[in-house]
Amino acid sequence: MSRVKRGTSRRDRRRKILERASGFRGTKSKLYRSAKESVDKALKYSSRDRRARKRDFRRLWIVRIGAAAKLNGLSYNRLIFGLKKSGVDLDRKILADLAVRDPGAFAQLAHTAKEALAA
Repeated sequence: MSRVKRGTSRRDRRRKILERASGFRGTKSKLYRSAKESVDKALKYSSRDRRARKRDFRRLWIVRIGAAAKLNGLSYNRLIFGLKKSGVDLDRKILADLAVRDPGAFAQLAHTAKEALAA
């Protein structure tokens, strides 16, 4: 069996891992084995948290919409039901942005939802 000398491939692989670990503290950015473990774990966390971020933002939008709805005399679920009934197709991201930046427009939407619920 012939002998394999890795050439530059080993160095390239190690350099890539150490570059990814460049911001880590202590030996996690200096020693290859520690860096590899830390980078692998960081990649797992990043893929998990990309999904969690979507949940977190939706939760934040719902809280903001609910608070603005309370100021206009509605609960969150009555507001959403009234908007759906009246045919207003705005997602929660846009509704939350309106609630924070333009309370007047949000009040008009709440009034629309109230009318749809009364009918």
